[in-house]
Amino acid sequence: MQVGPPPRRISAVFFLALAIAFQLSIAIPLYGQPPTDTFRWVDFHSTQDQSIVIWVTRSLQVEKWTAIREMGVLYDAALVVTSDRSSPQSSPDTDTFTIWNASLTSHVISPLLTGVNLRWFDWERFSDDGPSELTVLYDNCRECAASTFFTAFRYDIAHHMWTARWLRGGQGVLVWNAVQPSGTGVTWSQVYAVMGGADGRALLATWNHFDYGKQKRPSDTVFRYDVDTMTGLDRTIELTGHDEQEMESRLCRGQDTVQGLERGQDSALCIQLLNEQPQRKPVTTPPANNRGQSAAPRH
Repeated sequence: MQVGPPPRRISAVFFLALAIAFQLSIAIPLYGQPPTDTFRWVDFHSTQDQSIVIWVTRSLQVEKWTAIREMGVLYDAALVVTSDRSSPQSSPDTDTFTIWNASLTSHVISPLLTGVNLRWFDWERFSDDGPSELTVLYDNCRECAASTFFTAFRYDIAHHMWTARWLRGGQGVLVWNAVQPSGTGVTWSQVYAVMGGADGRALLATWNHFDYGKQKRPSDTVFRYDVDTMTGLDRTIELTGHDEQEMESRLCRGQDTVQGLERGQDSALCIQLLNEQPQRKPVTTPPANNRGQSAAPRH
């Protein structure tokens, strides 16, 4: 005779979730700010990574994608890149990508941004005492006058998730616009760069110069994108006056720019600016206390 309710069957998914949680609790301790060497790209062919691959794939099963391109894991969250092909007959170079945050302790998944032609660059540190962040450039369309965007991906340790910096309208910072004004007599010049500072923190700066010819005086818009040192939040500042001029010069000189994350330094705008700036001449006059000794010393 059976006493009490019948035993419940525990699904295989439940056991999989327990196994992943157990592995994460051992291999991924949650303390301090994560250094970049704790981040790793998942090896899809490794037996050790199969639990993560299965977990993320199941999390994405209700989303629209054709293939999973990359998974980067840090602590309890994965930065996932999927590609989407419009049809089986379409060429791979027409794929669009979506980057997701995927929790490894739940099935919660959220899209961060979408685009084409994704390019990965080095890790850069944008905040005081913060970890380095993955930087990328990407475009908004193929076979068109594509605009280029920049962002950096960071692990938000307070919320256990990946986020992207300086998002606006679902995209990063517009650093290069390929759609030039036509038929208006306006010449549009662009310069941008990710630069390192003396304090070790990186920043992004953009400069847009509009020359209206004889219609009116030219106009400039210079923005600085960084992280507020007090709040740790993303910050966008439009520079004016001396700060604007100093940033324009710094952008064109390109002395502390990050390789690959700069453009426009060879433009006519920068060449003209640098030629107009006074060059520091070497000092040829002797100092005031220099008496000089042209005669041989006495013995």
